[in-house]
Amino acid sequence: MIGLLEPLVRPLLQLLDAETAHRLAIAALKMPPFVKLTADDPRLAVRAFGLNFPNPVGMAAGFDKHAEVADALLAHGFGFVEVGTVTLRPQAGNPRPRVFRLARDEGVINRLGFNSEGAEVVLRRLAARAYRGGIVGINIGANKESADRIGDYVRLIETFAAVVGYFAVNISSPNTPGLRELQRPDALDTLLTRVMEARARASSVAGITPVLIKIAPDLTLGELDDIVGAARRHRVDGMIVGNTTVTRPPSLRDRVTAGEPGGLSGRPLFGLATRMLAETFVRVESAFPLIGVGGIDSGATALAKMRAGASLIQLYGAIVFHGLRLLAAIKSDLSSALRREEHAAIDAIVGIDAAAITAEKWPV
Repeated sequence: MIGLLEPLVRPLLQLLDAETAHRLAIAALKMPPFVKLTADDPRLAVRAFGLNFPNPVGMAAGFDKHAEVADALLAHGFGFVEVGTVTLRPQAGNPRPRVFRLARDEGVINRLGFNSEGAEVVLRRLAARAYRGGIVGINIGANKESADRIGDYVRLIETFAAVVGYFAVNISSPNTPGLRELQRPDALDTLLTRVMEARARASSVAGITPVLIKIAPDLTLGELDDIVGAARRHRVDGMIVGNTTVTRPPSLRDRVTAGEPGGLSGRPLFGLATRMLAETFVRVESAFPLIGVGGIDSGATALAKMRAGASLIQLYGAIVFHGLRLLAAIKSDLSSALRREEHAAIDAIVGIDAAAITAEKWPV
């Protein structure tokens, strides 16, 4: 249903506050999609983290926070879906309003604060759909009031290992006070030690579930060196670059809304997130694949993200302004680029511009 009516409904959703519009979009996705999809171009297939993705375009965490519509999103043509952020115990998050559109900039500011229905509810949903196939990852985070935040991640790994395609360990949201401290060397080393031990324990019944860490785009290069070093030492399966930014580019036109506290995503994040992606790619040295997220709103930006080092990419903010039809346009443009450049597979372009990007002036 949403596939047919989206061009008519989306302008109406823009008249509502952002969080109400989002809940209506989730409700619409629970209805039959009534879309006829063509098979993905086989050149778009990606193998990463030991998983086979039909195409490299995923739905980022934050859209399907409670694992309500993962199968509907897969049916619309996403190569994978990342649900969450999910916390161990239910929590309401920050007071509303907490999501703000910057319409002229095609950006979004959120300070949701890990609003989550909790692991027990989400586990029931993921267990019920596990036999259906498709890659559904889960983004996990610590409860705000937890006395042992690392312990939260450990229990979440143990809880979900058998029903998800991969874990995204979120240590980079700016909306849970102190969470980004887990990106510091000592804390990160302890976190990764315990998380990978939990993954190993769960593997006896669940097999090896890939573990990725999701980092902020606001890191210094020295901090990035430490994080990549820890990720490589602990042999994580990948990284997601990056989360929302607490910075506000001077180019923003909606200066009033830009003053709202929270993490900025969407088009204004593209330059910073892509530079951090390229910096990460050159440091990882092919030890593991990367997922690039932040500001992708067209085939051209998707292609640029992959050339900067992303084996897979994720959307969310652009869907707010362009709808789910953007997905098909991006996949078509990626196929056209491969045909034009005479590449047999999408992985041929991954990272080919990364070194050059790291030599450019830092984006502002």
